[in-house]
Amino acid sequence: MGGFDGHPGTAKLAAVLSQRMKKEKESPLVLDFGEILANYSLVTNTFPVPIPKGDYSVCRHLTIGHADGRLTITADDGRHDEHVSGDGIHSHIVLIPEKMRSVGPGDRVLVAWVHYEAVVIDIIEKS
Repeated sequence: MGGFDGHPGTAKLAAVLSQRMKKEKESPLVLDFGEILANYSLVTNTFPVPIPKGDYSVCRHLTIGHADGRLTITADDGRHDEHVSGDGIHSHIVLIPEKMRSVGPGDRVLVAWVHYEAVVIDIIEKS
């Protein structure tokens, strides 16, 4: 005899919970919305506890620029062979368009949950 014999409501609840746990296990990727807080921690709709910076991942394209908001990067290793003197190696300051800036405080973001890790995919803007 099973532990739920004679308790049809409990047996039904156990079956529903078992099916739901199997379904959750089969789909480890879930999309979510979140926000980057002032200290760069991440809070998402489904996990409202702040995840400290360094404990979540960010897609590479959202790491361009500077934490202080400057929209420039330095491109090194430029080489022009037509220089009369020197080896032609130099660098340029490149302006980054606002839409390509690094993720920062106050940004609403799209988050993918990969198993138990949050990955910030992109910044979400109003239409």
